Amino acid sequence: MSSVVVVGTQWGDEGKGKIVDLLTRYADCIVRFQGGNNAGHTLVVDGKKFVFHLIPSGILYEDKRCMIGNGVIIDPGVLLGEIAELKEKGLPVTPKRLMISENAHLIMPYHQSMDLAKEAALAKGQKIGTTGRGIGPCYIDKVGRVGIKAGDLLDDSLFRDRLQANVEEKNFLLTTKYNSAPISFDTIYEDFQVFAEKLIPFIGNVSVELDETRKAGKNILFEGAQGTQLDIDHGTYPFVTSSNTIAGNACNGSGFGPAHIDSVIGILKAYTTRVGEGPFPTELFDAVGDELQKKGGEFGATTGRKRRCGWLDGVVAADAARLNGLTGLAITKLDVLSGQPVVRMANSYELDGRIVSAMPSNIRQAAAVKPVYEEMPGWNEDISGVRSYEDLPVQAKDYVKRIEDFTGVEPVIISVGPDRDETMLLKNPFEK
Repeated sequence: MSSVVVVGTQWGDEGKGKIVDLLTRYADCIVRFQGGNNAGHTLVVDGKKFVFHLIPSGILYEDKRCMIGNGVIIDPGVLLGEIAELKEKGLPVTPKRLMISENAHLIMPYHQSMDLAKEAALAKGQKIGTTGRGIGPCYIDKVGRVGIKAGDLLDDSLFRDRLQANVEEKNFLLTTKYNSAPISFDTIYEDFQVFAEKLIPFIGNVSVELDETRKAGKNILFEGAQGTQLDIDHGTYPFVTSSNTIAGNACNGSGFGPAHIDSVIGILKAYTTRVGEGPFPTELFDAVGDELQKKGGEFGATTGRKRRCGWLDGVVAADAARLNGLTGLAITKLDVLSGQPVVRMANSYELDGRIVSAMPSNIRQAAAVKPVYEEMPGWNEDISGVRSYEDLPVQAKDYVKRIEDFTGVEPVIISVGPDRDETMLLKNPFEK
C-alpha cells in the first residue's frame, strides 16, 4: 500500500491532469483535496480531449474510486455538468465510482455575485485576476463559519435556515456597498432542491472511506489543483488562490493522517507560465515567449485566457521542493523547448544589488526582482516520439540533470507530448 500526493510546483497549468491520469493506473483511489472549479485539468487520451474542473482525473478509469475531499469547494451546477458530459461520452459516473465529502463547502450563486462585484470595485493595478467563479467568497464564508456544506443538503430545514441568513447578508452588501443587483432566495432554494436530489447519493464521509481503503492495503493518489506559488500562505500573495495548494493540505483537505503519506510528486513544466495578474520574474515579452505560448498551446483550461510564458524559474522550483517536501519531479512539456538554440534557467534573483534565492514575501519586491540566468545548449530534435530517457538528445538530458541538481529532487516522470502515451515513467512512486 502506498499513498502519493501530486502537486503543482509553479503557478498552476503544469500538466497535473495528465500525470494524475498516468499514475491512476497504479492507484485504487484518487482524491481531489483542495480548490474549486477555478482549476482545470486537461487530458488527451487516444486523441480525445477531456477537461475536468472538479471531478478527479482518475474518473477516466472505470474501475477506480474517486473522491472529492472536504478541502474542495463545489459548484453543484458545474459538478453535475461534468457528470452529464462524461455520461454522454460513455463514462457514466455513479455513487460507486465517486464520493463527495459531506464536509465540502458549496459555492452558492451569491458567492459568484460577490466575487464579480468586489473585483469590479478594485482600482486598476489592484485587481487580483479572479476567475469570477465565487471561489474566494466561498472560502471567506467557510472561515467565517457561515458556509453551507454538501452534507447540509441532507437536512432541508438546516439548509433553508442557512441560505436565508446568507441571502439577507449578501443582498445588503451587494446593493449597499457594491451597487449591484440583489439575488433571489426563492430562485436559489428551488435550484438547490434539484441539485440535492441528484447529489445526495454521492455524499458521504470521505475520511472514513480513505482510512478503510488504507487499512485494506490499497494505493491512494491525492490530486492537487493550481500550483505552489498560488498557495494562500506561501504564494505570491495577494495574487494567489484562496486555499492551500501545497502537499500538506492533502491531509487537511481529505481527513487523511500525515504519517500515512509515502511520497510527494511535484509537476514541473520545462518552462514557466502564469495566468492572470501577479509577479512573474522570468516572463518573456519577445519572440521566444510567443513561440512557447503557441507551441505549448498555452491557454487556460478554465478561463481560456492566454498564459504568460517565460524561461524556467529555478527559484520557484526550489521553493516548491522545500515547501512540499518533494520526493520526485514530473517534468512536463520538455518537447516544447525543442528548436531553441539556447535554454535558460533562473538560478537566483537580483534585488537592489543583492542576490536572493527564494521568492520574496513582499509583493513589491517579488515584482521588482530580476532573474539571474544560466544558459545551456538547446536541441533541435523532435522528441515527442521518444519513449526512453536514454534516447533523448544529450542536451535535453543535461537540462533535466541540471534541474535535478539544482532542486535536489530526482525526475521520476518526463512528458514529451499531451497524449497519455507520450510519457516516460522513470520510477513508479507507488513502488516502495
